[in-house]
Order: sequence, then structure tokens, then C-alpha cells
Amino acid sequence: MTKSLKKIALTVTLGTGLSKVGGLARQLFIAGAFGVGAAYDAYNYAYVLPGFFLILLGGINGPFHNAIVTVLSRKGEEESSYILSAIYSLVSASLIIITLFLVFAADPLIKIIGPGLNDEVHRIAVVQLQIMAPIAIFAGLIGIGFGSLNARDSFLIPAISPLISSIVLMTLIGIFWIHEGSILESKDFALKGGLILAIGTILGALLQWLVQIPALLNKRIGKFKLTWDWKHPGVKEVLKIIGPATLSSGMLQINVFTDLFFASGILGAASGLSYANFLIQAPLGLLSNAVIIPLLPTFAKLASSKDQTLLIRRIRQGIMLSLASMISLGAVFITLGSPIVALFYARGAFESNAINLVSGLLVAYGLGMPAYLCRDLLVRVFYALGDGRTPFNLSVIGIGLNIIFDWILVGGPTPWGPQMPFNFGAPGIVLATVAINFLTCGALLLSLKSRIKQVPLIEWILDGGKLLIAGSISGLVAWTMSTFIEWPEDFLGLLSQVSFSATTSLLIFGLIGSSIGVKEVQDLQTLLKKKIIRL
Repeated sequence: MTKSLKKIALTVTLGTGLSKVGGLARQLFIAGAFGVGAAYDAYNYAYVLPGFFLILLGGINGPFHNAIVTVLSRKGEEESSYILSAIYSLVSASLIIITLFLVFAADPLIKIIGPGLNDEVHRIAVVQLQIMAPIAIFAGLIGIGFGSLNARDSFLIPAISPLISSIVLMTLIGIFWIHEGSILESKDFALKGGLILAIGTILGALLQWLVQIPALLNKRIGKFKLTWDWKHPGVKEVLKIIGPATLSSGMLQINVFTDLFFASGILGAASGLSYANFLIQAPLGLLSNAVIIPLLPTFAKLASSKDQTLLIRRIRQGIMLSLASMISLGAVFITLGSPIVALFYARGAFESNAINLVSGLLVAYGLGMPAYLCRDLLVRVFYALGDGRTPFNLSVIGIGLNIIFDWILVGGPTPWGPQMPFNFGAPGIVLATVAINFLTCGALLLSLKSRIKQVPLIEWILDGGKLLIAGSISGLVAWTMSTFIEWPEDFLGLLSQVSFSATTSLLIFGLIGSSIGVKEVQDLQTLLKKKIIRL
């Protein structure tokens, strides 16, 4: 890796790390101030559409970002500035129309997303959606700006941008908490809190865009003027990439809508899903960067070189590293769900009922962690093979199955009452997603086997089974330590309980995984040691 690439990697890593810390702090502020009450429950429904645009259009590696980087990286300053002005004008005009629609159709949209919400939560969510609707505009501008800056080798602002949004929201929540925290049961507490969440979110999105402007001007690609040119080759090239990429990425968000639809009839479910998902996504994101991203260029090169033997070896390495990391962590989340949730969230308005709800969801998420990361890896393998249709088709099928599984696992709700003899509640919604991920992984592996006959699928399954055994044993040890040792009930006691139990579990998993002959467990240990040494 060249010195410049090392500098870029360090900048992105530090910026992303700071943003992750800011995201954790934001969640802790929200948990302490609002728990799983009406304000945050409503926010999860109100934010789903603005958040859809912010993640899809404004996110790093989103379709807008990737399209702009791809095209502008090959253009000069003058042409880049012209293309950027045209894209800004076209995208802004489209997103203004969408924003107006979100404002005026907020009430029916919330009814569609959350048909089971009670009157108070529904009313708050409608107001929040109307306030946050302009995020759709900022999302497009942010995504275009990120891509423009990355195309000119400017990486710091895009990397730390989410931190800015977190700081704004935390500041407003902190002020609100100080002034209103003593009257949590007041009649208008939920409404006031909901307004604070919505205002903080829209201000954060606005600032994410504003901080780009000086850097864009400095790079001489920030001349903002109306340019209506659909026919310029560079503009057409950007739009050609944005369209299919947006459609493909948007498929993933449909499952979020589905889950919230069924969660709306379960008190506090939307808030609980958000808290539990955040705890899962932090290690998933870090390990995805450490395990999957370094393998992606290798997959692409080997696929183009037709070296199938080495390609199969690298795919196996990625799968086993994903399984080893996720099974070991999943065992920790499953067996230590309650103390982990209490350690992170148990303060302020986040009381025992909230802990029980979120810990149950964390256990369900832990069950699905291996399939989640393996699915992401296999999708990228198919992209490297030049096959985007197979993952897309499976995503479409997965959406339909997710609706069915959600309906079944929450009791089969109908206007005539539940149609199933069981109801797993909020964890059932997570288990539906877990089932889809496992089925998708199986389908992708079978498709891979049909494409590359030499893939030793049975051998991979057997080695995966060995890792499951190691995970079961290590999880049992963690549960035993957590349950039968008398830990103090204060913060330090919780910290010790989680730290010692989890560390012991991970060490035992590593020892068992190494002893049963799964080479990738040793590779993972080496990788983690290097990361720790660098830190």
C-alpha cells in the first residue's frame, strides 16, 4: 500500500471511528431521555422515510456517492463543476417535489407504515415526519457532495459528517433532559421530546451539507448555479449509474418498512428494535471492514483472471472468517443479552421493562449474525463474478418471504383476530429476518456451486458445523460465569460481568476453533492481534 493510500485509509478509519463513537453516545442520550416511550417510538416511524433517503442517497457508498465518484474521477475541474451543477439542479428539483409530498401526506403515510400505532404515537409521528421531510433534499445534496469530495481525494469531511449530526442531536437532547427530565410523566413530555428529536435530526442533516460547501469551493467544484442539462454526456453517465443502483439499494429498505408495519401493534417494539440493532451493527460494521472489504479487490481480480482454485480458496477464507467472527460474537450476545443491554442503556428513562424488551431482541439478533455477514460476503462474490441478477432476484423473493414470516411469527394478525396459536412478539420480527438471511445464504451457496463446480460445499458446511459447536460451548461458559458468579449490581459490577464473561467466551471459542482444525480461526486471531497492536 502506498504512503498516500495509507494516509487515506488512516483518515477514513479515524473519521469513521469517531462517527461510531458519536453514534453510540447519541443512542445513550436517547435511551436515557426517552427509553422505549412514545417520543422515540414515534420517531422510528417518522424517520423511516427521511432516513431512507439519507441512508440511500446521502450515505457513503450509496448510489449517489458511487455514481459521482465514478464519473468525476475521470473529469477535469471545469467539466466536473458543470456536471455537478447540473446534477444538483436536477436532483434538487425532484427531491423538492418528494419533500412537499412527505409534508402534505404525512398522516396517511404514517398510517401505512404503522397501522397499529395508538393515537398519541401516531400524532407525534406525523408532526415529526413533517419537520424532517426536507431531509430528502439534504440527502441528495450530501450524497453528491460526498462523491465530489472523494473524487478529489478529500475524505475527512465525509468520514466525520455523521459525527456532526450526532453532536447536534445530543446537544438538544441534553438541554431538553436537563429542563424536562424531572417531569417524565407530564402530559406533553412525549410531544416535546418528539419535537426535539425531529428538530435535532433535521439540523444535523443541514449541517452535514453546509460543512461540505467550503471544501467544495476550495476544490473548485462548488459553483452552485441552476443548470438544466440532461443531455451532457457526463450528466447522462451519472444518471445512468444512479438509477439502477438506487433501485437495487432500495430493495434492502423495504424489509425495514415491513418490520415496522408489523411492529406497530406491539408497544415499544420500534424503539426496542432500534436499540438492539445498534448494538449489533457496531461490531458487524467493524468486522465487515476488517474481513470483507480487504477481500473484495481479490475476488474481482481472481474472477477476471479465471484462477478458480485460488478464487475458491479466498471465498472459503471469507466465509469461514465471517462465520468464526459472527458465531463467537453471537454466542456472547445470546448468553449475555440482559447484562449487555443494562450496561449500555440502563439509566434515566430506560427501566427494567425496556431492558427485558431489548435484551430479548438482542438474543434474536445474535442468532442471525453469522448469516448476516455471510450473505453480504456472498453477494459481493457474485458481483465480482459479474452476476448482479442472482442477488437481486433473491432480494425480491426475500421481501415476499419476510412479509409472510413476519405475519406468522407475530401471531398472524387479521381484522378477525390472530390466526396463529403462537406469538413471539417483537423478537418474532427479528427471527423472520434471521430466517430470510439463512435461506438467502443457502440459495447463494447453491448458486455458487452451480457456477463453480469445484466448490467443496459439503466440506464448508462441515467446518461451519464445527464452528457452531465451538460457539455453543463458549456461549455456555459465558452464561455459566454470568449466572452463577455473584456480580455487584452497580455499573462496575455490570462492566466486570460482561467483560470477564465475554472475554472468557471468546478465548474458549478461539482455542476450540483452532484445535478442531479450522485454519481461519487462527487467521482471525492473528488479524485481531494486529488490530490491537496498531491501536
